[in-house]
Amino acid sequence: MTTDPVVHVVDDDAAVRDSVAFSLETADLASRTYESALELLAALPGLEPGCVVTDVRMPEMSGIELVRRLKAAHAPHPVIVITGHADVPLAIDAMRAGVVDFLEKPFDDEDLLAAVRRALEIGSQSNAEDADQAAVRQRLEALSPREREVLDGLVAGHANKVIAYDLGISPRTVEVYRANVMTKMEARSLSELVRMTVLAGPR
Repeated sequence: MTTDPVVHVVDDDAAVRDSVAFSLETADLASRTYESALELLAALPGLEPGCVVTDVRMPEMSGIELVRRLKAAHAPHPVIVITGHADVPLAIDAMRAGVVDFLEKPFDDEDLLAAVRRALEIGSQSNAEDADQAAVRQRLEALSPREREVLDGLVAGHANKVIAYDLGISPRTVEVYRANVMTKMEARSLSELVRMTVLAGPR
């Protein structure tokens, strides 16, 4: 069952929170509001998929620190920061820290909605990539130790004969293991097998 993404709005100014939430609602986008960065962090790790829109300057914890904390917690939510003119250099630093966009006050509804839709698209792609990575890792875990050794040889670009020599087995046996690896990994070609292994990341 798919769940509609939620735009998590963080701002200590109730008027700003309500205004942003209203704009999102009129565009049929679900939202949830938070008075502080700490309130949002308290919702982890059960935070609904979507994106975060946060002010930069807030008491207790700034929007920039919130970005760092979300990143440290491996939260997949793309973040948009709201900034005043004097905060633009700070917002640029936030972009370098992984924020996907920033909105300079005053901004209109169209700017907000365009930024949110970009962030949700990025988040959707990221979630799909995470799911693909998890599926590949699950297939890798199903390989036997010997199959994994053969896979490592293939990914390193070694021919069957070289793999056979390195492992002390016959080239024919390598072919059998190679066929098993291709089947278990659901790979249609060697290039796809290599791509999957790279996608899975370091083990």
